[in-house]
Amino acid sequence: MARASTSAAKAAAAPVKAGRDRAYALRMVHAVCCLAGSPSFIDDQCNDLRDAGIVDAIDQHNTAKLFDWLMWAFSFQGIADEIASDYLNRHGPLTWAAIVKGLDGKPCCPKLASYWQFHDCGYRKTAGTCNQPDQLSACPLPRHPLRNGRLNQTAYSLFLFIRDLAAGDLVAWIDRQLTGADDSADPDRMLSMGEALVGPLRHVYGVSDKVLTMSLSGLLLASARPSWVAVGGHMIAIDTLVHNFLHRTGILQRLGGSHKYGVGCYRPNGCADIVRSISADIDACQFNRSFPAVFPRFVQHAVWRYCAKNDFDICNGNRIDDRRSCNNCYCQLYERCDRKALNINDFST
Repeated sequence: MARASTSAAKAAAAPVKAGRDRAYALRMVHAVCCLAGSPSFIDDQCNDLRDAGIVDAIDQHNTAKLFDWLMWAFSFQGIADEIASDYLNRHGPLTWAAIVKGLDGKPCCPKLASYWQFHDCGYRKTAGTCNQPDQLSACPLPRHPLRNGRLNQTAYSLFLFIRDLAAGDLVAWIDRQLTGADDSADPDRMLSMGEALVGPLRHVYGVSDKVLTMSLSGLLLASARPSWVAVGGHMIAIDTLVHNFLHRTGILQRLGGSHKYGVGCYRPNGCADIVRSISADIDACQFNRSFPAVFPRFVQHAVWRYCAKNDFDICNGNRIDDRRSCNNCYCQLYERCDRKALNINDFST
């Protein structure tokens, strides 16, 4: 998943044009919410994280527990869930305690001295190399049996970020970031507050915007803190399923937002902008009275569920030959959909 810069994320608040084409987009997305939107979406997030001990960890400012959960979530990036789960079951995740133990001996590698110095560590598991080869044999980073060297670097980068920038308290850091960005005069207040979290964490090595945003959104929604829940409900991540849905239905073309999958999804009038804009006209309370009226994360999740193989399995490459217009007549949107064919170039950044 390509990364969105702070300026790009802020620019994504540009209004989507009104008119007949926007009404079409609203009808299509609202229909998907009615078909695939989960009324228990927030409860599911809370229950999963409560069972994992994360809700208590937030209340107790248990940074170690939160770090362990984030690293577990990050381990599913860029690979099938089944493969990631199998590897984690066999080898176990990397924990906060394990890194603390590894750094207790004060390793001599200068890269491990601070978050800023860790930049360009360059560890490669398969090649057994790094950018400080004289220090590699004594370095604790390669000793953890993670799936690839990128994850080893991600773990140490995140650890050092929390230690050095968040003073060891991730919950307090989140509170400070949200408070500092909370400007009632800002028309894009929720977007700005979300970016106050995602922006700095975007520089943690090897973490995609998609996984980072989805993890943070779940964390925020599961808490009992009103500001956390509000911001978590506005954080959305665009993957290929959501992008391709917006393309196949003709929504991107109708709204003048046609682009290749990648960074364009977060530019003005891109996928994220369109989802947020349409969400403003979909009252999520109709699906669950306890939902916020404007709930972009719910809308994005409904689109994803409608497409995903393990959910509704309707609008995806397994059901549709993307060399031509969709002929999946089992789709309940079939008769009203523009059914635009995808082009292989649409998958490039």
